[in-house]
Amino acid sequence: MNNIARSLRFYLKNTDLQLWALTLSSVGFSLLLIGSMQRSGEYNYLRTQLAAALIGFALAVLVSNSNYEFLISKWYIAAITGAALALIVFVFGMRVSGTDDTAWISVMGYTVQPSEFIKICFIITLTKHLSSLYERELLDKPLWVLSLCAHAALPVGAIHLQGDDGTALIFGLVFLTMCFFAGIKLRYFAVLGGLVSAAIPVIWSFLLNDEHRSRLLAIFFPDGSTVTNYGWQQYQGKLSVACGGLFGSGLFNGSRVKLGIVPEQENDFIFTVAGEELGFIGCALIMALLLMIMLRIIRTSKLAEDYSGRLICGGVFALFASQTIINLGMVLGFFPVIGVTLPLFSSGGSSVMSFLICTGLVQSVYGNERRLN
Repeated sequence: MNNIARSLRFYLKNTDLQLWALTLSSVGFSLLLIGSMQRSGEYNYLRTQLAAALIGFALAVLVSNSNYEFLISKWYIAAITGAALALIVFVFGMRVSGTDDTAWISVMGYTVQPSEFIKICFIITLTKHLSSLYERELLDKPLWVLSLCAHAALPVGAIHLQGDDGTALIFGLVFLTMCFFAGIKLRYFAVLGGLVSAAIPVIWSFLLNDEHRSRLLAIFFPDGSTVTNYGWQQYQGKLSVACGGLFGSGLFNGSRVKLGIVPEQENDFIFTVAGEELGFIGCALIMALLLMIMLRIIRTSKLAEDYSGRLICGGVFALFASQTIINLGMVLGFFPVIGVTLPLFSSGGSSVMSFLICTGLVQSVYGNERRLN
C-alpha cells in the first residue's frame, strides 16, 4: 500500500492537475448533456459515452506515464497503425445513420471511426518528421518542405476517399499548425495560400459534389428552399440556441431537445442542447472550458525545452482549436455542416477516447519537464 501511495503522490506531483480537472469537467458536462438528450430516443448514448470516457481516461493515464520521446522514437509503429486503420475502412467501411461517408467500421457491435485514432498517429509521425528535419537543419529547404506536404497528403487523401472531408480538413489544419510551431518560414505558407486560392475554381467544380456545394451556398443564401433542405439542421440548431435565452429552460427540461428537433443533437450539434437548456451561461461555460484546456496545452508547450515536446503540444492544440472553431461555426451558421465533433462534448466513443489520449500526450510532455527540473 505504501508503494501505491508513493507512486500516486509522485504521479500527482508531476502532472498538470488543472488540465486534468478541466478535461474531466468537460467530460462530466458532456455526460449531463447527453443524459438530457437521451429522452429523445431509445439508443443509450450515455452508456456508450461513459464506457468510452472511462477507457479513454485509463489510456490517457497510461500514455501520460510513458516517455513521449520513446513514443516518438517508435514512430514507425504509429505509421503502420495509422496506415492499417485507413486500409481497414476501405475493406470493412460502413455508413452510419446521420452521416454521408463510409468512414466507420463495426467492432463487437459498436461503430468505431478509425480516423479519430489516425489523428494521434499523425501527430506522432509528423513530430518525428519535423524534428528530424530540424536536427539536420533542413526546414528551410524547399524539397524537404515538399516532403512534409507529401506526409500530410497521405492521410488527407485517404480520409477524402472515404468521403469524410470534414476530418480531412482537420488533418490539414493540424499539419499547418504543427509546421508553424516547428518554425517553417512564412513564405511557404504564403505560397501554399496562393496555390489554394488559385485552385478554388477547380476545387469547386471537380472536388466538391452537389451536396458540398449546396451546404456552402446554404450559408450565404438562407432562403426558404435552402432552410428546408441543406440548411435545415443549422436553422433548427440556431433556433434551439436562441430560445434558451440567458439561463435556458433547465437541464432535462428542453422541449425541443425532448422532441429531437435538431438532427444529430447528441453528436455534432450537442452545443444546441446546452443552448436550449442552459442558455447563454451554459454555452459560455463550454467555450470557457475548451479555451482554458487549450491555454493549458499552450503553457505546456512553452515549458517544454525539447523541440519534439513543443510539437506534440502544438499538434494537440491544433486538434482542439480547429475542431472547436469549426464545430461552433457549423452550429451557429458561419461554416457549412461537415461532420466535425465538439472536443470532449459530442457523443461518440472514438472522438472522446482520441481527445483523452491526446491529453495524455500533453501530460507526458508536462511530466517529463517536471521530472527534469
